[in-house]
This record gives sequence, C-alpha cells and structure tokens, in this order.
Amino acid sequence: MVVWGVNFAFVKHVLDGLGVETFMFIRFVVLPLLGFSLLVVIFRRRLAHTWPRREDLARFVACGLIGHALHIGVVMYGMDLSTPFSSSLVLTSGPLFTLVILALLGVERLRVRQVAGTLVALAGIVVFLSDKFAAALFALYTVLVQPLAKRYGPLIVFCYTLAFSAPPILVWTLPAFLATPASAYTPSVLTGLVFALVASSFLGWLMWTWVNAVRGVARSAPFQYLMPPIAGLVAWLTLGEAFTWLKIAGAAVTMGGVAYAQFGGGPPPKEAAQPDSA
Repeated sequence: MVVWGVNFAFVKHVLDGLGVETFMFIRFVVLPLLGFSLLVVIFRRRLAHTWPRREDLARFVACGLIGHALHIGVVMYGMDLSTPFSSSLVLTSGPLFTLVILALLGVERLRVRQVAGTLVALAGIVVFLSDKFAAALFALYTVLVQPLAKRYGPLIVFCYTLAFSAPPILVWTLPAFLATPASAYTPSVLTGLVFALVASSFLGWLMWTWVNAVRGVARSAPFQYLMPPIAGLVAWLTLGEAFTWLKIAGAAVTMGGVAYAQFGGGPPPKEAAQPDSA
C-alpha cells in the first residue's frame, strides 16, 4: 500500500507528459517482458508446466481482462482527469465490494469486526468524498484471482493474465504511442515510468496477489484504505495538492477502520500456498 500510495504522484506526472494511451502501451509491453523473463529464470526447462490448465483458462482470461485491461484503463483515465489523492480515494471502495462479493460467493467466512472495520474506514472516505466510487472491477479481480494464486503462485498468474489482456490494449494504444514525440520522455517522466512499472505494477501486483493467497482476501482488502493518506501526503509534498481539515479527519477515521478490520480477522494461515509444478 505504501508503494501504491506513492505511485499515484508518479503516474500523474507521467500521464501529464505522455498521455493515457502512450503510458498504457508502454505498461503492457514492459510488464509482460519483466514477468516472463523472471518466469524463464525460475522455471527454466519446466516453462511448459506453467501453462494454465484447461479448466482454469477461462478464469485466467477473465482476471486479465477485468484486473489489467478494464481496471487499469478506468484508473488511468480517472487519474488523468483528477488529482492523485482523489484518484486513490476512488479505489478505496474496493474492500466494500470485495466483502460483498465474498459474502455472495461464500468464498470466505467474514467476521463481524472485519465488516465493521471496513464500514468505518469507508465512512472516513465518505467524510470528504461521496460521489466517486469505481473500484468494483479491482474487487472482483481480487476475488477471482485468489484460487489461481493458491494453485499456480503469484508470478504465473501475473504473467498469463497479462498475456491474455495485453494484445487488445496494445492494438488500441499503438497509434498514440507512435504519435508521442521523443521530447516527451524527459528525465523526470522516465523516472516516473521506472517506478510505476517496476516497483508499483510489477512488484506491487505480485506482492498483492501473494498476500491475498496467504492471508485471505477479506483480511487483506481493508489495507486498500491506507492508499489515500499515503497518496495525499506524497501529492502534497511533490505536486502541491491542497487539503482541508475535513479531509485530514476523514483520513484519520479511515486508518482507524483499517486497524479495526485488520486485527478482527483472526490469525492468518501459517503456511503460504505453493504453486503446482505440473
């Protein structure tokens, strides 16, 4: 959450310099290359064994389209039209959607304190933002991807969900990428790209998938409420975004709800799931 909170300021700067489509083209070129390069190093001659099983292919495709293509597209356009702090707040409705999806599907048993803490954190967001909630896609992705992460491991899930979602995005964004002048790639924009793609998108998504597999979606989802305070602080320090005491009070309520939900979920599983080798 620290990495993702910081990332909003970096991405906002990159979007201002390159535009949404160019950034998305670069993202969907670089991330599969990073993922599959690491996959080759780790599995070497067993690379063919990483291919998803036939019964899991539909879920891989769905996770790729929902989590990477649709979710990232919506977030990037929203961030381009808003501020880093407001964009991070949009995503904080994710835990609420996640809990609803988990309850409807019967995937995990929810504790009263998890639900209560999440609602308290959501109330903190509502204090200063009541009209922007667009995180259902990420919540749905988080729930759908959990059984795949337990079966295959975060890296395999990351690589193949990207592989299934990248082609349509690349076709759509190629014209904008080709039209972007070389002068737009300033040193600060390149720095932002490196952080956004390597630290946030690559390592951050791997870590989030692993955490959900180890600790459970219901227990990890409330941590998304930590993004707004972090994103707000970084935006204030780097981009000059202004805040009122009402926003600060809402952030404090949010963090209190996170803590309540986190410590009310019970102990996490003792052992992380290992990916299948066949």
